[in-house]
Amino acid sequence: MRLVACARMYNVTPAARRAWTALFAWLSETSGVDLRVIDHPAPAPLDQLWRRPDMGCVFMCGWPFSRAVPRPRPIAAPVPSAGRHGGRPVYATDLIVRRDSGYRRLEDTFGGRIAWTVDSSHSGFNAPRHHLLAFRTAGRPRLYRESIGPLVTPARALASVLDGTADVAPMDSYALDLIRRHEPDRVAGIAVIATTSTAPIPPLVAAHDLDAATGAKLRGALLGAGDDPGIAPVLADLALSGFAAVTADDYDLAESWARDALAAGYPRPE
Repeated sequence: MRLVACARMYNVTPAARRAWTALFAWLSETSGVDLRVIDHPAPAPLDQLWRRPDMGCVFMCGWPFSRAVPRPRPIAAPVPSAGRHGGRPVYATDLIVRRDSGYRRLEDTFGGRIAWTVDSSHSGFNAPRHHLLAFRTAGRPRLYRESIGPLVTPARALASVLDGTADVAPMDSYALDLIRRHEPDRVAGIAVIATTSTAPIPPLVAAHDLDAATGAKLRGALLGAGDDPGIAPVLADLALSGFAAVTADDYDLAESWARDALAAGYPRPE
């Protein structure tokens, strides 16, 4: 079976999509594993992609990964080159508003409208919900008058703020880094007013029953990417310093955050 590679989660601009295609071509050549790049563009469901038996190197959100039975095989995770996360394979959710909105703190948006992507997304739903727990009180269990979703993609969450549909929306911090690199004008009109705690960044995974030898070839190539000058320009275009090894247990944090929110009676960001 020929394996597939897919960066659907982070194909956030045409330039980023081209860079991921180049990275996967390099990975296939370097590892000796035949990979076929697919797009699986929205609105095709991501869970459909994550059930494919031919997954070889596919981005998967950490929260669904932690819940999957059986879990896919983790290959490696990207290490963003932006300095704010200390060169680790982690990310966060940036809460964004229109730059001209007058909002300066997250608390300024309370009573307004919050957007979210999909209720299975860590960055677009679970992380902002967990962050908002600290602001709820017995007298104010709901922080916003309207909760808008599912918007499905970070691009639509961004658009909801820019067009005034929502006052605040979550953005995957790495996705935002990529947009800033390739299409800065697209995000010039937004400001980040809060950032959640960090969590393990979505991993590149393979089907759970991929043989160990093939998985090791893919992992070894990715872990060596940061030291290969031939792929350095592509990594720069992807705002990455390289890739790091991760384990399945690293991603249990997301489910812990979900349990905290449900135990507090807070089923969605609102």
